[in-house]
Amino acid sequence: MISVILYRSEGILKGFKVSGHAGYAESGKDIVCAAVSSLVITTVNALEKFTDDETDVNVDEEDDTIELKFKALPGSNARLLTDTMILGLEDIASEQGYIKINTKEV
Repeated sequence: MISVILYRSEGILKGFKVSGHAGYAESGKDIVCAAVSSLVITTVNALEKFTDDETDVNVDEEDDTIELKFKALPGSNARLLTDTMILGLEDIASEQGYIKINTKEV
């Protein structure tokens, strides 16, 4: 199962961590993993390219984990991008049951 942890402080997204595998199909053929990876990686890249928000991004390929933390309060463009990513993840989670999304207060 893919685990998504949304780091929030007083309702404001401060970052996220995505790890694991969906288990929908064998590695290399798992369309759920591909969809989640596309959403997350595109969001991380868009934050870097289209916003001035500074982030710390850690990728651990051995543990199949990506974690992003904002260094300061995210701006409106960053919030729009992350809200869009979360919407996509929630849609996949509700349809497939291969993703668990939790919020952690930080």
